[in-house]
Amino acid sequence: MNTEKIEIGIIGGSGLYQMPELENVREREIETPFGKPSDAFIVGELDGVTVAFLPRHGRGHKLTPTELPFRANIYAMKLLGVEYILSVSAVGSLQEQYAPTEFVIPDQFFDRTRARAHESTFFGEGIVGHVAFSHPVCDELGDILEASCSQVGVKTHRGGTYLCMEGPAFSTKAESNVYRSWGMDIIGMTNLQEAKLAREAEIAYATLALVTDYDCWHESHDAVTIDMVVEYLNKNVRNAQLVLKDAVKRVTEKQTPNQYRDAIKNAIFTQPDHWPAETAKKLDAIVGKYRR
Repeated sequence: MNTEKIEIGIIGGSGLYQMPELENVREREIETPFGKPSDAFIVGELDGVTVAFLPRHGRGHKLTPTELPFRANIYAMKLLGVEYILSVSAVGSLQEQYAPTEFVIPDQFFDRTRARAHESTFFGEGIVGHVAFSHPVCDELGDILEASCSQVGVKTHRGGTYLCMEGPAFSTKAESNVYRSWGMDIIGMTNLQEAKLAREAEIAYATLALVTDYDCWHESHDAVTIDMVVEYLNKNVRNAQLVLKDAVKRVTEKQTPNQYRDAIKNAIFTQPDHWPAETAKKLDAIVGKYRR
């Protein structure tokens, strides 16, 4: 494998399939013990900073949220040397104050998925880990994204809870109203598993959520057309590209190291001399340093 170390990874959601500002673009096919990622990684420079970009659903949007190879995606980031992941995701708003075309930088997640247990952790098969996840995103990256949104001029909300549903169908009105009564802020289908796996891989992670609609609870919902949603999505995507370009520069300029680089140091309950050799090999990029 190419030994080039890439510190920053970007995961693009619905609509964000490319980064036009990338220069010196090349593709990297990564094989992992968990299969192939969603697509080849697009590696290039943003203002001289090397980043690895991955279209979450594959180019052409070929994978449903449930079909996403979350473990392969994050493990591949680890193999590339990524320390920071900036994840972009289209979401619906569950509260009046988060309007379409605005951005949210959530600081909490709530899990409503049902079919992804095997894609929610790297642990198992003889190595048990229980990782702290009370604060599921990196506040430092959140600060950076907030500053970059301000620089670009996008109205942005800091904090809030991202409810991760299974999909691929959207919510019923009854479900949407229940989520609102629980105090949920935005709703999407992808970011929770990424955040969990990034923590296990000791990668700092933050979400930039792009609001495209008011879900189905809002009284204006039935008046929203697909054309309107696409228009909002396209506007969001262009703004997100500008935010990411600014944020990448800020990440490289920050003075502190990745605060999650030792996140699983005390989380692995299985003693190394009891690790099955095959599992230890499979997870070497993540747990190997704790065996040596």
